[in-house]
Amino acid sequence: MNMRIEPSILASAELNFATVGSGICVPYAERGDGEPVVFVHGSLCDYRYWDAQLAPLSAQFRCIAPSLSHYWPAVEAGIQDDFSWQNHVDELAEFIESLDLGPVHLVGHSRGGAVAFNIAREHPDLVKTLTLADPGGPLQKDLAREASLPAATIALRERVARMIGDGEIDAGLELFVDSVSIAGAWKKSGVGFRRMAIDNASTLPKQFRDPLPAYSREKAAQIQCPTLLIDGQRSPRMYRDNVDSLEAWIGRAQRTTVEGASHGMNVARPAAFNRLIQSFAGA
Repeated sequence: MNMRIEPSILASAELNFATVGSGICVPYAERGDGEPVVFVHGSLCDYRYWDAQLAPLSAQFRCIAPSLSHYWPAVEAGIQDDFSWQNHVDELAEFIESLDLGPVHLVGHSRGGAVAFNIAREHPDLVKTLTLADPGGPLQKDLAREASLPAATIALRERVARMIGDGEIDAGLELFVDSVSIAGAWKKSGVGFRRMAIDNASTLPKQFRDPLPAYSREKAAQIQCPTLLIDGQRSPRMYRDNVDSLEAWIGRAQRTTVEGASHGMNVARPAAFNRLIQSFAGA
C-alpha cells in the first residue's frame, strides 16, 4: 500500500506513528496507562472521533485510537483499489501486534464495529473483550439468500457517492449522516465532527464499493471473548436489529442501550458511554 501522511501533521505532538509488518504507517493517539483499550472508528471518521473517550478513560486504561488507512491524516498516493474492510482488519491486527498490545479491550463503532467483530473472529488471541457500538453491516438470517442492505439504502448511498464525486460535499455528507443517525443530525453536529467528516469525505465512495460482510449465527458463534453490545435508543432500526441478533448469537454477550442517543452515542452521551466501557473492560 502506498500511503503518505499529510506533512502538516508530522509536527503534531498529539499523534504517534507505528509502521506495521505490511509497511503501512498507522497514525494513532494515545493517552494513559493500564490495560490497553483500542478504539476503532467508523465511516467518515478517524482517531479524532474518540476525543471524548481518550482523556476521561485514560485515568484507568491505556487508550489508543488509530486512524485506518485512507482516513485522515493519511493521503493516498495513486492506489485506488486497496480500500477494504478486510485490509482494515488485517492492518489493525498488525497494529496491535506491532505495539505488543494484545490481548486488548477492542471497541468498534459502526463500520468500525464490523472491523472489530472480524478481528475478534480471525485473531481471538488479540482480543480480551469486545465492545460493538451500533455495529454496521447486513444480517444473514436466511442462509438460502445472500444478505445485503435494503435497496433504498443502497440507492441513497449511490446518490451520496455521485454528489461527493461532483463536489457537492456538504450536501452529500448531510444526506449520508442523517441517514445513519436522525434527520437534522448533520446540521446539529459540532464543528469538530463536521471538519473530520469533510476531511474523510473521499472515503465514502470507496466504502460503498466494498460492502461490509454479513453477520450470521455461524460467524457470531466464533466470538469467544466477553462482548458488550451498545445501541442508541434513537439509532436507526438497522443498527438495533444487528444488536438484537448479535445478543442472541454471541455466547458471552451482554447488551445495553444509551438512552436518548442515536448513532453517535459516544459523542452525544460521552459520560454514559464511558461508564459502560469502564464497567465492562474494568470488570
